[in-house]
Amino acid sequence: MKLIRNLDELTPQLQGGAVSIGNFDGVHRGHARIVEQLRAQAALVDGPSTVFTFDPHPVRLLRPDKVPPPLTWTDRKADLLHELGVDALVVYPTDEHLLALTPDEFFHEIVLQRLGARAMIEGPNFFFGKDRAGNIEVLRGLCESNKVKLEVVEPLVEGESFVSSSRIRDLIQAGEVTAATSLLTRPYRIRGMVTHGAARGAKIGFPTANIDAIDTILPKVGVYAGRGSTSEGAWPAAVNIGPNPTFGEDVLKVEAHLIGYSGSLYGQAVEVDFLARVRDTREFASVEELKQQLQGDIQRTSEIWRDWEQEREGEWKN
Repeated sequence: MKLIRNLDELTPQLQGGAVSIGNFDGVHRGHARIVEQLRAQAALVDGPSTVFTFDPHPVRLLRPDKVPPPLTWTDRKADLLHELGVDALVVYPTDEHLLALTPDEFFHEIVLQRLGARAMIEGPNFFFGKDRAGNIEVLRGLCESNKVKLEVVEPLVEGESFVSSSRIRDLIQAGEVTAATSLLTRPYRIRGMVTHGAARGAKIGFPTANIDAIDTILPKVGVYAGRGSTSEGAWPAAVNIGPNPTFGEDVLKVEAHLIGYSGSLYGQAVEVDFLARVRDTREFASVEELKQQLQGDIQRTSEIWRDWEQEREGEWKN
């Protein structure tokens, strides 16, 4: 898949296909339904399947106090869309020019001139143009006038509500990472840099990577079973989010114990997938009691990891 950050990089081979515009945050199963139709329409018009998204989110410029915490960063989004079979991801660097375009101007400048779209695939709640003045009916009229086929994909319903990025954010913030994963195309993932901590874990036999500079939403305070990835490979990971009350700390931290890993991770990038919530955090009466609990956390994490690997038979490549 081609990742494009500048519209001037669009070659004729990447124009004249099917386009879907949106944030695609998290790349959930509802997005996968859109991509399925996107690829089908691209095949019909004999062109590329292209997702057009924004970085930063337009709300960050218009209403910075209202911007939703992201579920994915751009490269992660690109990887997930690539897995779904998208040919190109165009990441537009949101600016004042884009935000000032009327729906008609946006359609003609971006959709027709830049992307050369011959088909569009969107959900029924699609809005575009200055002040979100363009809706799906406005888009329908523009497409009809310019001989662009429009396919409207109904939202995916799971349980009693739609699959959406906001629903997934709510689940993650509630610590319900397994439920969130059931709505995503991959388990929820964070990334960060390993920095120096108090090194208490190493002193009691459970070394942890202190992960900082995380730029996506964090699950609720607690202990989780996950998967930690570095440039060297991947390991099951017992992850603690929150303070360390046993040692009198009240600072929120993210610490991951990579089970079976030996070596130093300081200064390295680490990515963590969340598979299941293991327990709440709590204060322990002694270091020995804490050690016993950590051993149980590691055993439970290993079991959850083993079950996930068996169920997915080698899906853990990315």
